[in-house]
Amino acid sequence: MFIYNVTIRIQGTIEEEWLKWLTEIHLPEVRGTGCFTGATVLKLLETDDTDGPTYAVQYRVESKALYNQYIEKYAAEMRRKTMEKWGDKFIAFRSLLQIVN
Repeated sequence: MFIYNVTIRIQGTIEEEWLKWLTEIHLPEVRGTGCFTGATVLKLLETDDTDGPTYAVQYRVESKALYNQYIEKYAAEMRRKTMEKWGDKFIAFRSLLQIVN
């Protein structure tokens, strides 16, 4: 099992609207790819929120092959849609984690 982690810092002024978009539009689209078994949205605490709050979205994926399928077939379009919606109001970085135990 793997976790595809996307960490996002957003401008504080869009937090409420962004969370609504994330949960009602983006997450269902990502789940609709069939690559992930679920997702968890987390808010980072005890961080400097001067530039806005930071969130992590952790998508559970059963195999590296399914992760690769998502990256190859769907990731570019998801990123395009996100940039189109939010522009420079966020920054994000992504990582793949393997569950050890």
